[in-house]
Amino acid sequence: MSGIELQADGVGCAALGVASGVPSAESIDYVDNKKQFQLHSMLTEQRHPRTARMSQTIAVDAAAGLRQILSVDEDIVAKLQSIVADGAQLAKVRSLQAAFLRALREKRKVYFYGCGATGRLAKLMESTFWRPFWARLAKDEGMADIWAQVAPHVSASVVDDCIGEMTGGDRALISSLEGFEDLQLIGRLQLQDRGVQKGDVVVAVTEGGETSSVIGTVLAALGQWRDGGAASDDAVTSSHLFFVYNNPDDLLMPFVRSASVLQEPGITKINLATGPQAITGSTRMQATSSETFIIAAALHAALDQFLRAGADSPVGLTPEQMHRVGFAQDKATSLESKLSEYAAVLESVTGASAELGQWAEWEANTYSHGRFATYFAQAGLMTVFIDNTERSPTFRLFALDTTDMAARRCWLQVWTAAATAEQAWRDFLGRPFRGLAKELYDEPFRTQIEDQYLRATALRSLPQAGDEQAQLYDFSFSDINVARRGGIRGGDLGVLVLVGHAEAALLEDVRSAPSRYVRQFVGADAPQGYTHAPTRLVIVFASESDRQTSQERMRVLLEKQGLDSSRICVVVVSNAVSDDALGIRAQTALKVALNALSTGVMARLGKVLGNSMVNVSPSNLKLIGRATALILNHVTPALQKAALPQVSYALVNAVLYDSIDFLRAEAAAKAEAAASSSSAAPAGSAATGSQQSAEVALCIVRILRSLEAGQAVSAADALATLNSKGLGPFLEEFDARNAKKQ
Repeated sequence: MSGIELQADGVGCAALGVASGVPSAESIDYVDNKKQFQLHSMLTEQRHPRTARMSQTIAVDAAAGLRQILSVDEDIVAKLQSIVADGAQLAKVRSLQAAFLRALREKRKVYFYGCGATGRLAKLMESTFWRPFWARLAKDEGMADIWAQVAPHVSASVVDDCIGEMTGGDRALISSLEGFEDLQLIGRLQLQDRGVQKGDVVVAVTEGGETSSVIGTVLAALGQWRDGGAASDDAVTSSHLFFVYNNPDDLLMPFVRSASVLQEPGITKINLATGPQAITGSTRMQATSSETFIIAAALHAALDQFLRAGADSPVGLTPEQMHRVGFAQDKATSLESKLSEYAAVLESVTGASAELGQWAEWEANTYSHGRFATYFAQAGLMTVFIDNTERSPTFRLFALDTTDMAARRCWLQVWTAAATAEQAWRDFLGRPFRGLAKELYDEPFRTQIEDQYLRATALRSLPQAGDEQAQLYDFSFSDINVARRGGIRGGDLGVLVLVGHAEAALLEDVRSAPSRYVRQFVGADAPQGYTHAPTRLVIVFASESDRQTSQERMRVLLEKQGLDSSRICVVVVSNAVSDDALGIRAQTALKVALNALSTGVMARLGKVLGNSMVNVSPSNLKLIGRATALILNHVTPALQKAALPQVSYALVNAVLYDSIDFLRAEAAAKAEAAASSSSAAPAGSAATGSQQSAEVALCIVRILRSLEAGQAVSAADALATLNSKGLGPFLEEFDARNAKKQ
């Protein structure tokens, strides 16, 4: 592409202030050679009509805005109904159930792999569904008779036989590692690293259906069956290998890497396309929710089939024993009935929209006044942690603080009832932290990645993926960690997440960790005053009783302890657990509620525009493409209304890369200044500024201001405008000024 004029109106890089007046070499390479990562045609990247004005709605009515977000999950209900009604679609999900059952019977591994949100899905499958279920059977004294009957029929390592892995390993739970997602190579290396072999079940999950690392995983698993050119039976391999995704096949086929899987008869493809996301491109929401629920439903059905007395069960538990384990007593839960439960889960969350709205207002108010939120969870820890960490790339926030930071930067933190950092990781994952060993990945990265930019980025990220990364994070509710974080201060917000009556009952014991946590925020010694609000607490209760009964129980319990109910918001999502051995309904309800809540909070803070993810962090090739498309989607109509020259995709991409470099340099300069000054960041005050600034929003302001002024506006000048006005008000003023000109 030309470095001077990038489209017919003659507007070039110089007119928009791009350094040296020409696109960077990386931008030229992206536009010319990375078309396979320019995914704005995908269904998951389109705008959903139900949430088109969500940010404007939620600014004046938080509950109404949240109901808009939640309404998009009705698309999941419709998709699940279509699967149940369509024999061919249902057969593919049944084949997944059959694979799980066979793995149990043959004592094989089940390997879930994903990237980003689907990688966190994989961790959830292992650490929240599989491990707690088998650990409870093996260790609970009340289950000793059942375990004695089950143990001879499962592998000695059954608790470890499910492996949930994501691109970049456990460290990527905190934040994505740049460059990894775009490599099929890393999927193959991680499959090898985790000891997955021919005959194990591999479930590769990608929201979009085009993620390179996920595709590399399933193709590497297929290669194990065809090692040395050996022929394989497609019926056999497809009963072991699964590819789960959320875009229509016809939109994916132009992408070579996607077609390589979609056209492969040796892999079972499960297409769960539900439509656009509530927030454009935010596949952590509906795409991942549908994938999580369907895969977990198949796992539940397989466990029921494996354990319950019947023709397919080697174990033969009685109805009474099945009930004690957590399954329905009278009859097996069919896959169809399990899939139909999503509607009730969604209803339980939507029914709490008024309380969710109050929570959203409190949390947004906390951040807008420079204060912090702290989340506490136990059984819901993985679900809470996932939503918290996904806010960073989605809304361009600081990632979770490390233990070596002198003052808090991240707006929130997560605690659990552990005495040490190491124990917190074990409680979180169900096992020790697991990173990527440099000796396995370094040489292949250096010799097998042809693209110079991908190679450089991957090698730059690799040192951040090792086992030692665990030492940088402490999620324990321990005295040393509370002190390290500066304790709870006036105006802070606490969020306590309780799953089931057993966790709620802990509040009755003032010595328990949840009860002590509550008193940090609303107890007699809690901070009372601040400029905008007292310290407050949200209690999120995933209850097996109805909402009204649960809320009343919580109200009475708290008032008996003399706690100020005016500073407490109780949010109840109600789902029965008597026939839900893995806790799928409760965890799904928490996920849906937290996704809506966090999106709503960020929309109230101006980090969402309508339903556009204008604060997305462009940390990989797909997100570079998404960011470019989002900028173009917002500047094109504004320029049309103003009768100003239009800009091209290539020019916008050049501005984007230039803005990435600018913000990276700004962040480095601030970090250096902070390191040399003990007073650089006030302790206990939420950090703001360029380090959390979004490239998309900055580019929109740069382009519109430059073309309106008829001369280049610098990135620094545009950033000052963005920070002082916010993107929404800036666009409104731009439209108003230019409407008058017409």
